[in-house]
Amino acid sequence: QVQLTETGGGLVQAGGSLRLSCAASARTFSSNTMAWFRQAPGKEREFVAAISWSGVVVDTYYADSVKDRFTIFRDNVKNTVYLQMNSLEPEDTAVYYCASNNRGRRWAAEDYVYWGQGTQVTVSS
Repeated sequence: QVQLTETGGGLVQAGGSLRLSCAASARTFSSNTMAWFRQAPGKEREFVAAISWSGVVVDTYYADSVKDRFTIFRDNVKNTVYLQMNSLEPEDTAVYYCASNNRGRRWAAEDYVYWGQGTQVTVSS
């Protein structure tokens, strides 16, 4: 059974940091692209970051709004993908979702097959 479990959300002041984790089943981790999306109240789910790998080659992709502040990386041993979030802003407040098994565009939510349940990130001003 494919399963993604996000942890690490919480309440943080502006300028602070959080690290989100997405633990995946081994079968899910065989997918060569995983991503983080977020959804704020009243807004559509939006792309945050993605990581793709082929053998030892790893590529990362970021939304412009988080570039230079967020970092996506993975731990193959733990079957986990992380999102390190620094210099957080109130605009980063959202539920963050992990996604896997991409079927096309890395930035398109509809092109991912599996999703976690989400973890809330709240940044206070």
